[in-house]
Amino acid sequence: MSTLALYETMSDLSGQMLEAARANDWDGLCALEHEVASLRDHLVHEDPPALAVALDESTRQRKLALIRKILADDREIRAYAMPWMEDVKHLLSGGARKRAINQAYGMGPR
Repeated sequence: MSTLALYETMSDLSGQMLEAARANDWDGLCALEHEVASLRDHLVHEDPPALAVALDESTRQRKLALIRKILADDREIRAYAMPWMEDVKHLLSGGARKRAINQAYGMGPR
């Protein structure tokens, strides 16, 4: 797969990740994130010479546009994910706090 094709695929997947975040489909988002990570790893570790290839101007502009889209999608995904992650954090910390209080005052299993 060419470098540009990898970026095209990563861009398509980042769009799907954004749709998953908008739909609160966190399992789907995680699965897509693993796909993107695999492509990124291939790009960086398995095909490093592809990163150094001189590109013609139109290809360079397309690559730049894809990278900008991926970054924009990532920013928007984070806008959806961060409140959800905070809710999960509070839920988990609240449960731990309640268990600690119950254990400290003999109100629950030890």
